[in-house]
Amino acid sequence: MNKKELVDSMAEAADISRAAAEKALNSALAGISEALAKGDKVTLVGFGTFSVVSRAARQTKNPRTGAAIDIPAKTIAKFKAGSKLAEAVNGSDAA
Repeated sequence: MNKKELVDSMAEAADISRAAAEKALNSALAGISEALAKGDKVTLVGFGTFSVVSRAARQTKNPRTGAAIDIPAKTIAKFKAGSKLAEAVNGSDAA
């Protein structure tokens, strides 16, 4: 499912216009992005938690040449599925 399909699904489920659904989705995504940029955690009970994690700098090898490569430290966004989402995903596999 891409963003357009998600907006269409939201509009139909909430019985609102496509434009209103797109505005709502964009607002939600912007709010999550802003919170993560500040280092905050966003928890949607039952759905999951968005958080920010720092990855330490590390050294690895180029598999082709064997040369050492330095990978710098960075901060990434992380998502952990909540119980209801995990159950919905696992429940669909059983069918």
